[in-house]
Amino acid sequence: MITMRGARWIPPLAAVALLAGLGVSRPLAQTDAAAFIARIEAPQVPDRQGFDGLTLAQVMTRLNVPGVSIAVIRDFEVHWAKAYGVADVMTGRRVETSTRFQAASISKPITALAAVRLAQDHTLDLDADVNTMLTSWKVPETDLTRGHPVTPRALFSHTSGADDGFGFPGYDPALPRPTLVQILNGEAPSNVGAVRFVRPPFTAFKYSGGGLTLMQLALTDRTGQDFAAFMHATVLGPLRMTSSSFAQPPPPDVADQLARAHNGQGRAMDAVWHVYPEQAAAGLWTTPTDLARVLIEVQSALRGPAGRVLSRASAKDLTSPVGVGPYATGFGVEQRGEGWYFGHGGSNWGFQADVLGHLRKGYGVAVMTNGDRGRALITEIEARVAAAYGWDLLDKPLVR
Repeated sequence: MITMRGARWIPPLAAVALLAGLGVSRPLAQTDAAAFIARIEAPQVPDRQGFDGLTLAQVMTRLNVPGVSIAVIRDFEVHWAKAYGVADVMTGRRVETSTRFQAASISKPITALAAVRLAQDHTLDLDADVNTMLTSWKVPETDLTRGHPVTPRALFSHTSGADDGFGFPGYDPALPRPTLVQILNGEAPSNVGAVRFVRPPFTAFKYSGGGLTLMQLALTDRTGQDFAAFMHATVLGPLRMTSSSFAQPPPPDVADQLARAHNGQGRAMDAVWHVYPEQAAAGLWTTPTDLARVLIEVQSALRGPAGRVLSRASAKDLTSPVGVGPYATGFGVEQRGEGWYFGHGGSNWGFQADVLGHLRKGYGVAVMTNGDRGRALITEIEARVAAAYGWDLLDKPLVR
């Protein structure tokens, strides 16, 4: 491993071989991470207006985003990871690659990965009635569900007929928090409405945080485990995501590793962050490097014969749209240019994040920010990474 200030680099052997075949010297191949980083950080050429004329640091200032952390994947490995800015404007504590951010809705496909892993072990059926898993709450039986029950696959792909459309606002750490049943029923102290099923499953797509909260309850009912412990045993531990946890609130012993929430002006929020009892939908604390490990696991399993924890069939479940809407059983899937990508965004109170991976070519990026305007910064970073690495181009440009 070569260490740079605020960055980590892992030399991918496949990339070294490829560059050697293109007539690039081995020393350049071994040091090219720094060149890619420099290109991404610098003003962009050609300058197509927008943010292209600005350095990455200037874009952060323009958007009032205090901190950002990035991990880039090349050839099925983390090529480099680097952090910028501050984790907390009140203290000036710097962001490190080990700083944990709220992943927000990226929690959803990580939870789906756990469910798919159970299905792989024949302890859960993605196409069974979710009520067969539930003991503490039930999806009401109506004319809408008698022909086709609500299933885990429908819930994870946002095609279950749930009509909530939630994005959860979270809770001040000092205030009471509801149980999952209270959230599903819309009962105090829940700060959102009830989860209602208003159309037959697989009729239409509507994003549903409530559906993932129902899956959280189903998984805890089925396994009898605390959700954070279940996710650590099933996904986080096996994938060596050592800087990740679904614990809500996070334990005090990791407080100095957590980024603070900031508003659109880059100012500290009135609480350091919000707590999310809706752990499956919004509760993961993690780093871009750990999220990159998830993308690599899915990519490696798709390439075959299998990943560390996923079979190829399981990876296809996570990345194959169900036939209605843009989501598979977990990830969103879309075409960008000539390539097909899987990924997911995240938006919590004071945090924005995104993961994006190519379905075939073994590259991708994970970006996490601690500001409400982080989405525009993430979009800019992803575009710069794609341009620097020549994603989906037949003749990939070498860094100049």
